[in-house]
Amino acid sequence: MKRTRIKICGITRTEDAAAAVEAGADAIGLVFWEPSSRAVSLHQAIEICREVSAFVTVVALTVNAERDFIQRLLSELSVDLLQFHGDESAEQCQQYDHPYMKALRMRPELQLEQELINFSSAKGILLDAYRKGIPGGTGESFNWQLIAPAYRQQIILAGGLNPDNVAQAVNEVRPYAVDVSGGVEESPGVKDAHKIQQFISAAMQADRRQ
Repeated sequence: MKRTRIKICGITRTEDAAAAVEAGADAIGLVFWEPSSRAVSLHQAIEICREVSAFVTVVALTVNAERDFIQRLLSELSVDLLQFHGDESAEQCQQYDHPYMKALRMRPELQLEQELINFSSAKGILLDAYRKGIPGGTGESFNWQLIAPAYRQQIILAGGLNPDNVAQAVNEVRPYAVDVSGGVEESPGVKDAHKIQQFISAAMQADRRQ
């Protein structure tokens, strides 16, 4: 049985990290982009990471960040994976000699096959909904049929997922992983432990039915 990996992104509190880990999340995401309601400081991130047990991946999300800032993240925080959510090129993503994933917004002109080639050095490609001027976390979904079946096992699926539709997403797309943020919140930046449990349970049940 194939198992869909699960990332809970936009963690801002230690109790939310603990809830995600307890519910069975494979990864948590920390947002280092100040305009976001889910942004955390380096100090907050250090505290949150203390709640993360072994074998749970810590992902640091940045948007067109300065090189010095990312180097500081890597030196002061136990980051397993960098997530580039802006306009970074493959060369920029690779310059830190650290595992990374690249987020792509499904804008109409996106050539997914070419982007997969461009970012072949990435550990994963995250696909999110496109809204002009917003790099992610819109809470909107996109047409999953735009992802050719040949590429779906390379994809981390994001964009508008929640406990009510994640099973459908797993069944229809069969991605490598699913990524949720707003869909398991009680308010922007504050996670709901019950929704996290529902989301992970629904994804796991969908796996068992395949």
